Amino acid sequence: MRRAPGHGGRRPVLSMILLILVLATGASARETGTGRETAVIGDMSIAVFTYRPAGCAPAALLFVFHGADRNAAGYRDRARPLASRACLVVLAPLFDRDRFPNWRYHRGGIVHKDRVLPRAQWAVTLVAGLVDWARRREDRHDLPYYLFGHSAGGQFLSRVAAYTRPDAARIVIANPSSHVAPSIEEAAPYGMGGLSEDEKTAEAGLRQYLSLPVTVYLGENDIGHRLLGNHPAARRQGANRFERGQHVYRAALALAKRKGWPFNWRLVTAPGVGHSSRRMLAPSQAMQALAPGGGATTR
Repeated sequence: MRRAPGHGGRRPVLSMILLILVLATGASARETGTGRETAVIGDMSIAVFTYRPAGCAPAALLFVFHGADRNAAGYRDRARPLASRACLVVLAPLFDRDRFPNWRYHRGGIVHKDRVLPRAQWAVTLVAGLVDWARRREDRHDLPYYLFGHSAGGQFLSRVAAYTRPDAARIVIANPSSHVAPSIEEAAPYGMGGLSEDEKTAEAGLRQYLSLPVTVYLGENDIGHRLLGNHPAARRQGANRFERGQHVYRAALALAKRKGWPFNWRLVTAPGVGHSSRRMLAPSQAMQALAPGGGATTR
């Protein structure tokens, strides 16, 4: 096919200009909107539902951990208004029921049939791999990240915080059935006990747990009993999710004060909100839960 006179030399120049623009803009030139990708963490492949807001360079990553319905795509979509307001890249990994039954997702895969498993088998350790994968995907290896988990995802993140101690900008534990209690007398996965025979090591782990930037984020109307965990250790935390979150936060604060330890937890409540991931992720509520800064003073 013949080309119109003069066009042959323009296309290479135009292609070079477009390439320079892509290289110059970096992450901002990536495709915006929703998507689905696969993260490979060791020998594990995990589907990750993504969202990238348009018109801004990402300020941070926001990992959103779904509830018991395993609806990662829905959680991604509910986080979109928040991500658009704060210019966050949303990543919602799917922990399917076949590979991650409740003991492995909700309670982190730490204990099975009353036996503490080897650390390499803990599901909570996958989060560090997901963060590394996402940073490589963005080609920004120091990009800050936030962790947000609701309901079962909140249970999972409580175990992530207690047993792996990630370097997240903030870890938001929203409306879970149970938390990891700040106690070495309460056995894992409901406390810090049973993971080390050395008392000093156990206490050091507990101190690190209380120093993390954790937000206990509770809907004030989340007082129902549907799908509420009924394990005796969970019941010791309170009669419902709202009570349990308050109890664990108060116990953590009291322990930090008694020991003189750093304490970076924060308690945030959402008035008029029940067990709703959509309302807990609404920017008007969630921005406060994600905000930087320390917790209550222990002095």
